[in-house]
Amino acid sequence: ILRFMTAEVKFVVFDCDGTLVDSQHMIVRAMEIAFSGEGLAPPGPEAIRHIVGLSLDEAIGLLVPDSPDETVLRLVAGYRSAFATLRTHDDFDEPLFDGILELLDALRAEGVLLGVATGKSDRGIGKTLDMHGLRDHFASVQGSDRHPSKPHPAMLECALNEVGAEPENSIFIGDTSYDMMMARSAGLLAIGVAWGYHDIEQLRQSGAQEIVREVPALLPVIKKGLQR
Repeated sequence: ILRFMTAEVKFVVFDCDGTLVDSQHMIVRAMEIAFSGEGLAPPGPEAIRHIVGLSLDEAIGLLVPDSPDETVLRLVAGYRSAFATLRTHDDFDEPLFDGILELLDALRAEGVLLGVATGKSDRGIGKTLDMHGLRDHFASVQGSDRHPSKPHPAMLECALNEVGAEPENSIFIGDTSYDMMMARSAGLLAIGVAWGYHDIEQLRQSGAQEIVREVPALLPVIKKGLQR
């Protein structure tokens, strides 16, 4: 009986940065501040965008692969401090992509449960959701503090357990190769979006089963995926 009940749950999980919100300018700026604080030349914006989605320590480790652990830890702390300071500025900008709010509302109206699985810290994702009034939209919120970094499937496995959903009735939507690999590892349908930080070819090569180029096109793809 329990198996029958859980099979009926329809569950759609979203990445955050590059999928729900356009945060690249803030991420790049905070990373530049962190590197400058260590007397290091900051990576270029493209290199920074490429590691968005990973947990912060792993992301920075990829940006400075030959640096000692102590340097990575200081850069992590510097980034967190810089981003927190940027949040207090009047020009802080981390907008929802156009059409995302309407998409979330449409899915909720159809009884679909929603989740978030992100490389942001619990505090960071909480602030983002609160800023946009989205806290109550999501039945499960998974951040990097409690799980291995993407593409490890732990975030999605925990989210499925929280809401009582099965992988075959669930979808993950993200903008990076890490997202697609995580979704496939957890057995969810992997939908890539082209408005984020990895290009379409990267999404395809990392396992995206569908790729959507514009937000309005996402709802019918989700509906089709939930009927599989």
